[in-house]
Amino acid sequence: MAVFPIRVFGDPVLNTPAQPVETFDDALRRLIDDMLETMYAAPGVGLAAPQIGISKRLFVYDVGDGPGHLINPELTDSSGEWEFDEGCLSVPERFWPIARPGFARLEGVDVEGEPVVLEGEELMGRMLQHEFDHLNGMLLLERLGKRERKAALRELREAAFGISRPE
Repeated sequence: MAVFPIRVFGDPVLNTPAQPVETFDDALRRLIDDMLETMYAAPGVGLAAPQIGISKRLFVYDVGDGPGHLINPELTDSSGEWEFDEGCLSVPERFWPIARPGFARLEGVDVEGEPVVLEGEELMGRMLQHEFDHLNGMLLLERLGKRERKAALRELREAAFGISRPE
């Protein structure tokens, strides 16, 4: 197994909708294993294929109940609202309060091509929506309000160029 570098904010693959997985084979099984190893090493609770530079509709996860994966997911239901300080492996060491539906359901397939339904509330629901966003070319920064997004982008630019602001 291998640990892949995680692509970070600014990499174009993170802003491009991923392509459906069409081939279900040993290479896909290895990719899932490598993605899980990468996610655990980061550490994180979810990792989408675009975050390692692979434009495929696939993510892995472990919110504490053991590892899993979902391929070619579609969001089929969401409801309620839950605000939580959300972070992302592709925007390292940054967290923002983001309101999302408190419940989400995704339907897709597993590595064998068999139907899978994943659903959950709070952390599980948030992870499902967060990884689904990645597959659609969307980073959590796009979930921020206009003012918060502008401040976050300024902070990220300053960090990238080593600019420090006086306290």
